[in-house]
Parts: sequence; structure tokens; C-alpha cells
Amino acid sequence: MATGWWSVLRTVPWSEVINAAPQVATGARRLWDTVARKSGTAPGTAPGAYVDDAPQDDVFGTLVNRVERTESTLADLRNQMLQASEIIANLADQNAQLIAKMELARTRLLWLGVATGVSSVFVLVALALVLART
Repeated sequence: MATGWWSVLRTVPWSEVINAAPQVATGARRLWDTVARKSGTAPGTAPGAYVDDAPQDDVFGTLVNRVERTESTLADLRNQMLQASEIIANLADQNAQLIAKMELARTRLLWLGVATGVSSVFVLVALALVLART
């Protein structure tokens, strides 16, 4: 099971993901700002109770009720869009932070590998010197 995940993770172009992370975060932030700005002009109050579409003599009243229901539905959809874009922006920020931490871990691992290589060379030289003296 772990080998399957490992093969998937190896096929990911991590350098491209790391390079694209700031652009993704910026794009999500722009989306959030755009949606928030457009939602500010939207009517924030939903109308009260709905009236059923029963046959009435008052055609104008029926149309007004339908418009009120449509506006309420539209306001609900705008609120959902605003919440979804906020979640997207938060996820993009978290993704950018995760990518930055992964890059830091990769750099530390590289330095650890270099240090291990250098110390291995020193150990081999020391071992050769000890064996040469005996």
C-alpha cells in the first residue's frame, strides 16, 4: 500500500508545484477579494415567509412573491459562493505554507546528506590511517 503512494508522490513534479504555489495563493486571494467586493453590493437581507404558487386572481402579487423567492435564493447562492471562495483562499494559503515548509525540509535534508557524505569521507580517511599504522 505504501509503495503505491510512494510511486504517486515520485511522479509529482515537485519543482513545478513549488514554483506555482505563490501564483495559486495570489490567484485565490484575488478570487476572494473579487467575490467579497461583488458580494458587498448584493442585497444581504432575505425576505420573510413565502407564499405558495396557488392560483390567484392577483397576478401581480404572484409575480412579486416569485421575485422575492428568486432574490432570496440568489442571496443564498451568493453567500454560499462567498463562503466557498473564502475556503478556497484559506486552502491556497495553507498550500503555500505547506510548500514553503516542504522546501525548507528538502533544503535541510540536502544539507544533512552533504554533512553525512563529508563525515563519511572523514571516517574512511581516519580508518585508513588507523589501519596504516597497525
